[in-house]
Amino acid sequence: MSSQPARLAGIDALKAIGSQLIVLHHLAFYGPMSDAAHSLAPTLIDWLADYARIAVQLFLVIGGFLAARSLAPDGLLRTSRPLAALLRRYRKLAVPFAAAIGLAIVAAALARQGMVHPSIPAPPQWGQLLAHLLLLHDVLDIDALSAGVWYVAIDFQLFGLLLLTLWLARRLPTGWPVRAGSALVVALGLASLFWFNRDADWDMWAVYFFGAYGLGVLGYWASNPGRSGWWLAALAAVGIAALMVDMRSRIALALVVALWLALGRRGGWLAAWPRGRVFATFGAISYSVFLVHFPICLLVNSLMSTLAPGMPWLNAAGMLGAWLASNAAGALFYRYVESRDPLALLGKLFLRNRTGLAG
Repeated sequence: MSSQPARLAGIDALKAIGSQLIVLHHLAFYGPMSDAAHSLAPTLIDWLADYARIAVQLFLVIGGFLAARSLAPDGLLRTSRPLAALLRRYRKLAVPFAAAIGLAIVAAALARQGMVHPSIPAPPQWGQLLAHLLLLHDVLDIDALSAGVWYVAIDFQLFGLLLLTLWLARRLPTGWPVRAGSALVVALGLASLFWFNRDADWDMWAVYFFGAYGLGVLGYWASNPGRSGWWLAALAAVGIAALMVDMRSRIALALVVALWLALGRRGGWLAAWPRGRVFATFGAISYSVFLVHFPICLLVNSLMSTLAPGMPWLNAAGMLGAWLASNAAGALFYRYVESRDPLALLGKLFLRNRTGLAG
């Protein structure tokens, strides 16, 4: 049994901060409330609308760091069933995602009753819904049914790409897999940082984001016990070189986060600092908050558009209320959907009914 803690306090803190910034970004970017409240705090609302979105880099780096931790902590793929690992990842992402898409569809239908606004998704078509459930909506250039749903598909692609890379490396002769796996991840990371991530035409594919994800993977491996500190220095040098070629704030943030995680693990404080129930709670529910916040924000925008159109202070209060409601809804969604695995519960119910009928 693994001696690694199930949760890492430092990662929970980053997830908590990142998820709140994403909610605030979408509140500032979409809907009429932010337009009405803009005159009260133009600098803050503009910053949230323009820059808070790079918080997604936190999740890309953390995703790579945790994928390395679970799949190949020493650089060698541990699982003998990579397809089963990929399906588990799909299930973990897609089951709550499907439930959230259902909420988004209902919320959009209700929001249309109170306002007309381009942020409201159109009623879905069956093909559009299927593309979302298969996480192919971005690849097929299909309109999104909720904000930020591209990330779920990219997370799955990145996990699959890393899994494939490590599986290919493991098929090499004894003595080579660890070095080959590290070399392939480095090669993919370099290709992303210096080429693919500089061309937005690739932003529906994992290779565009693998620079940040790979920094997380390599940060985990560089922080393994006994590993020379020169590995971290090399990681920092590669990131700085990529920024010298093309200065991108998203890559700068990804590099800082990767180094922070690696140093925290090497120093032994990542698992325990910063302590606090708030970070632990909001870190745990971060994915649920991400999934459900846009439907909640749509509904509050619609309500305020009806009750207080163009009134700055009331719309600012509406933004605050939508932020708080998004977190409350996320906590409920985590408790009753994400953490309970509805498919497993349905399977148990089906088996129980069959047993009862057989009896």
